[in-house]
Amino acid sequence: MKYFKGFAFTALWLMVLSFWSCETKVEDLADSRVVQSFNKDWRFVQDDPEGAEGARFSDSDWRMLDVPHDWSIEGEFNRDNPTARGGGYLPAGIGWYRKSFTLPKSAEGRKVWINFDGLMANSDVYINGHHLGHRPYGYVDITYELTEHLQFGKENVMAVRLDNSKQPASRWYTGAGIYRNVKLIVKEDTYVDNNGVFVTTPQVSEESAVVNVKTDVVNTGVASEVMVKSLVKNADGQLVLADSVSRQLEQNEKYTFDQSLQVESPRLWSLDSPEMYVNETEVWVNGEKKDHLSTPFGIRSFHFDAATGFHLNGENIRLKGVCLHHDGGAVGAAVPLAIWEERFKQLKEIGINAIRTAHNPFATEFLDLCDQMGFFVMNETFDTWRASKNNADHGYQHHFDDWWEEDTRAIVLRDRNHPSIFIISVGNEIRDNLNNEQGFETYKMQHNLIHRLDGTRPVTLALFRPNQAHVYQNGFAELMDVVGQNYRENELAQASIDNPDWKVMGTENGHTRQAFLVWRDNPSIAGHFLWTGIDYLGEADWPEVSHDYGLFDRAGFTKPRTWERMSWWSETPMVRIYRREHHLGQGGLVDDWTPTDFDTYDEAHLEIYTNADEVEVFHNGESLGTKKRPEDASPIRFRLTFQPGSIEAVARTNGEEVAVHELKTAKGPSQIVLSPTKTSLVNNWDDVSIVRVKLVDEEGILSPNLAKKLTFEVTGNGELVAVDNGARDSHESFVTNERRTARGQAIAIVRATADEGSFQVNVTGEGLTPASVEITIGQ
Repeated sequence: MKYFKGFAFTALWLMVLSFWSCETKVEDLADSRVVQSFNKDWRFVQDDPEGAEGARFSDSDWRMLDVPHDWSIEGEFNRDNPTARGGGYLPAGIGWYRKSFTLPKSAEGRKVWINFDGLMANSDVYINGHHLGHRPYGYVDITYELTEHLQFGKENVMAVRLDNSKQPASRWYTGAGIYRNVKLIVKEDTYVDNNGVFVTTPQVSEESAVVNVKTDVVNTGVASEVMVKSLVKNADGQLVLADSVSRQLEQNEKYTFDQSLQVESPRLWSLDSPEMYVNETEVWVNGEKKDHLSTPFGIRSFHFDAATGFHLNGENIRLKGVCLHHDGGAVGAAVPLAIWEERFKQLKEIGINAIRTAHNPFATEFLDLCDQMGFFVMNETFDTWRASKNNADHGYQHHFDDWWEEDTRAIVLRDRNHPSIFIISVGNEIRDNLNNEQGFETYKMQHNLIHRLDGTRPVTLALFRPNQAHVYQNGFAELMDVVGQNYRENELAQASIDNPDWKVMGTENGHTRQAFLVWRDNPSIAGHFLWTGIDYLGEADWPEVSHDYGLFDRAGFTKPRTWERMSWWSETPMVRIYRREHHLGQGGLVDDWTPTDFDTYDEAHLEIYTNADEVEVFHNGESLGTKKRPEDASPIRFRLTFQPGSIEAVARTNGEEVAVHELKTAKGPSQIVLSPTKTSLVNNWDDVSIVRVKLVDEEGILSPNLAKKLTFEVTGNGELVAVDNGARDSHESFVTNERRTARGQAIAIVRATADEGSFQVNVTGEGLTPASVEITIGQ
């Protein structure tokens, strides 16, 4: 698996970091195209002051901060917060951001845009008091031209008002604020339109591939001969081929240049080897380079087959997917890229190869990471059309008719060059009537628009109870390129049998063994997408603030279903022991050999997950026998009389030992052990280390049964970003330096604050030996 060998992804990751860490001076406009991070030095207030859009408004007493920023995650959990169960009982309201900047007088005559990758929500954007536009949907990127309203050589003020006060507005946590990256874009008078490069690979083989490049060029200068150059480079930066095409463009004319290039012996994008290329576009007029930009892409082919499911580069691949919401747990909606990187590693390790963006588009950098680490992506647009859903009274259904087209266009045009995206879903469990003309037309208008903008990907819809909605009988399913259904896995399998020409896929599925067996035994079902990969904020009833849907909890700790799924979907040999928490098989599953009450715990019930042929269990060194892995994918079960000491499972395939797991009885916690995901960081908002904390006894064994309050301190050139323990019913703040452990564990998220040096993470707790770890800072 190439990512885990440290391939070119490392260079691409560092390129992302260096771009956002270099806050280019606005005065540095020598190049024909300048794309500058606009993340630093915003003023913020959680209020709605009158006149805050004006250039002369005084914001001196507002908080100074950098974006991305989610102000809701900084608030307190409260059962009375109007976000209620959907928003995780975190606060809502109105917030303003303002930023002052200057463009040099020499830039006058150039074109200037501002791009927000996400504004949550109901945004109003102003430049020097002029209203640029309103946008309800918080998940789409928004670009406004500033040119006519700028004062070159003088101070300008950008102001953004965000309003999510009407609640409940979502069935899950949305966050609040300028929670994604912001860019300032400066161009000459002849330029590539925003999202104006579309790279496709219509013909692909191991021997050669055709790369088609469509480039939308706008000429606002005088009529001129315009030349577009396309230079294709591989991940090593080597020029693979180049091509140019020219045409006369009149003033204010927009034209799409079309080029086809042939790459010999292409490096194909795949799950195990996610090779990336870059198309460098140059626009020339009369010997002067007017514009240039880079577009990453991958060379691959894929298709769905009604009988055998999904194929990539000619190989039949089962989709082993998870649904994800966009929050990052303790950091809320403003998620540093390193958190997604760590989560993706965990998902890869247990066999996951696909992600559904539930139920909205994610940040650009999220998709970049999917490209680079080798994940398939189902890109989803909306959770609702016109009909409402419970716990989202003020949701997108109020804006669908006015905004669906513009929002869909923004999603498709921004994301269509990502090789990871293999399908687009236009809705999740839509409650509109799909058994009438309006339902048909509403689907078709979205389907047709996507195909006009991007004819390379199929369109689906995550259907809700399709037989009750009659979509399997009334012709609606035949409209879909791929029939997607949520849950009721046997129903989908039967629909595939009854309609052998349908291409089908589970778009949202449970973790049950019954659902897995349907996936395993029906190759016509292209894949399943589990609900969910990781616990998320919201959709929980008080006192819980997040729900137990994930393979991993909110803090990244494992659960029984983590290992059960790995035993089903991973080829890496594994074995894992769990026991029922209480006597005689009562209670939930825990992965320890330390009962909460030794006096009443006598008969232990084990459940063992493995993908090996058989497992032998040893209790304090004595064999309890060997059992074969059941054909029905159920766990291997043992019952025994509990004695303190150890329980060990040895997994064998073809008689050879392939995996071992052992649990030992722990005493009370006496020490703190720290394990950072990264021991070296660069000074960048996106680069963080997740420091995992465990409480162990004097023998170093995890001690799970006492919740201990921990205090976190960062000294040196670093900062504490957030803390968590993954507990769904914890109401402790994430933005503090204290946290109680849950099952002997917690995490701290830390970040560098300088370009060099180091910092220490120190953790203390009453009655515990303190621990510290050093994080170095590099370039």
